Amino acid sequence: MNTTSISAVEQRRIKRALIVMTVLFALIAVSFIISMNTGVIRLSPLDVFRTLFGAGTAKQELILFDFRLPRIIISLLIGAGFAVSGCIIQGLSRNPLADPGLLGINAGAGLAVILFIIYYPTTEKGSIYMMPLLALLGAALAALLIYMLSYKKNRGLLPNRMILAGIAVAAGINAVMQILTLRISPEKYQYFAVWMAGSIWGTNWKFVLALVPWILVILPFVLYKAKVLNALHLGDQLAIGLGARVNKERAWLLIAAVGLAGSCVAVGGGIGFVGLISPHLARRLVGPHHQFLLPASAFVGALLVIVSDTIGRSAFQPNEIPAGIVVAVVGAPYFLYLLSKSK
Repeated sequence: MNTTSISAVEQRRIKRALIVMTVLFALIAVSFIISMNTGVIRLSPLDVFRTLFGAGTAKQELILFDFRLPRIIISLLIGAGFAVSGCIIQGLSRNPLADPGLLGINAGAGLAVILFIIYYPTTEKGSIYMMPLLALLGAALAALLIYMLSYKKNRGLLPNRMILAGIAVAAGINAVMQILTLRISPEKYQYFAVWMAGSIWGTNWKFVLALVPWILVILPFVLYKAKVLNALHLGDQLAIGLGARVNKERAWLLIAAVGLAGSCVAVGGGIGFVGLISPHLARRLVGPHHQFLLPASAFVGALLVIVSDTIGRSAFQPNEIPAGIVVAVVGAPYFLYLLSKSK
């Protein structure tokens, strides 16, 4: 009877998660269609449909295939990447207020990007593909520093110390970035300022190709480690009792979180709060089990960023608001709400 009851509970959980993710996928599809129709030059749904099937004008094909579709796909990818990265970090730190931006990972990637902008012409061939690599390197160095500051012999990685070390490292890196901006030309400063505001500026397929490999490799790995995240979220002692190699698994998952955040920062800029909000909303919808929480977080993050970018492109035409600012308008009050509810 008890086994039947547990099985029934598990079946209800799976059914609820599938329904939630189906609804989220439908919302993403609707947002995708609306975003294709939205911009300074409007395309009607019929125009979009005809252009997708090769019956549009040359101008419509240019707008849709060369500008809007790459940007929409990048919005979805970086939304999913930031969200899953935040979900991993919250699971590792056992802190619901943790995210890649708060831990200094985004700042480390940003420092690498500004050094790249200062010393390397962004018009050079191959620069698009170098930026994710350099951002990943910067994020990895920041994460390594945080890990060293958070690790204590015989006790392993201390989650609370990791949060505090991340805040301190982020503050220090941001200060260095502000100093470096004084050395760059007005044109490069404008480029960097737009990037830092979270503008999805990569509007061609090269940026998509630069980001896709990171997402396609890391996301399946993280989903494979979902049960390990469940164990780590219970605490080190219980995780060890369940057979998890805590330090090794935590290191691999932290590398995955850094890889996702660093590559997404390189293409999407300093978009904050996605890694904080998305896992929270997903947890409310599907529960704490990472088998469902990770994909649900990816869907919520993708939806949040594509909606924010669409609003930013359409709210004050012909001017645009970076998606990062739109996310922050929602994210900052939500963060304060979570802070007030946190124990």
